[in-house]
Amino acid sequence: MNSSSNLETRSLLDELSCFNKGGLFELGHPLLNRIAESFVKAAGIGAVQAISREAYFTAVEGTGLDNTGGMPPEVSGAKKNRLSGLRGETSSKSLEAMVKNTGKESFQWGLAAGIYSGLTYGLKEARGAHDWKNSAVAGAITGATLALTSEDSSHEHIMQCAITGAAISTAANLLTGIF
Repeated sequence: MNSSSNLETRSLLDELSCFNKGGLFELGHPLLNRIAESFVKAAGIGAVQAISREAYFTAVEGTGLDNTGGMPPEVSGAKKNRLSGLRGETSSKSLEAMVKNTGKESFQWGLAAGIYSGLTYGLKEARGAHDWKNSAVAGAITGATLALTSEDSSHEHIMQCAITGAAISTAANLLTGIF
């Protein structure tokens, strides 16, 4: 029994040590694997970011300090983007609101990563090249898609997000290897 347990432990350790080589999923096609893996990883990052932001602002409010002192407006303005609805009548309502909002933000992060990763992979396969053009198209489509998940999905907002997504992803592609 001990050798069987050792074998199971060794197999698990081998799997964990080879984690980056094999990936999280095997869905039968590299495109599906890439989209699913990107979605899951980014959604996890989004959840951690949402919860840590809420914890920070809750701690600052608990101390009674004004957190805008000395902070640039971009950072202090982030308080407006807090998880809404957390001041419920009971702690269970607050927890429920936090879980819902964290889920939404996780979905948005995962959606962005999955779409961008899938598009860059698909464009590389279709065009036979991975260049700034693929990044620009993938960034624009991803930006527009994210704009559609927000409350303000006006035409202007969608276009701004598409242009911003294209610019950021193109710059990232062009700057790869410089730093």
